Amino acid sequence: MTSARSQTRSTPSTVRATSVSTATLTVQTSGCGFIDLTAEAARFIADVHARDGALTLFIRHTSASLTIQENADPSVLVDLTTVLSRLAPDDEDAGWTHDTEGPDDMPAHVKTMLTGTSLQVPVLGGALALGTWQAIYLIEHRTHPHRREVVLQFVGG
Repeated sequence: MTSARSQTRSTPSTVRATSVSTATLTVQTSGCGFIDLTAEAARFIADVHARDGALTLFIRHTSASLTIQENADPSVLVDLTTVLSRLAPDDEDAGWTHDTEGPDDMPAHVKTMLTGTSLQVPVLGGALALGTWQAIYLIEHRTHPHRREVVLQFVGG
């Protein structure tokens, strides 16, 4: 158990939400894998002259997802891909009944359910408040290339 003495909190700050800015990012994937969206998210924040608030990212698909993960060691993404494949295998013997778009379709839906379709990142002083080793990723769960849309929306001042 952690004692209250080992915790600290900064003084709260308040920002009136004076703007809502929205854009759609189109991403062409090349099949299964992670695509780093951090630079595009940061560029959007700069383009809308955001200072303090929140950036929401929402992917408009059910067979691809979003996550925040480590960006320093590429083997992390390899291991995450492996664990998702173990949890929702693409093989035809897995027992999936939904296979309208191929044997990788239902596993892609399961992987999306496990990882999520939206993220929210605080924006402080005009920058994404990500940790040192964090990056924003789109995860393509389908075997073949797809065109994906991610809605970016900043709310703040």
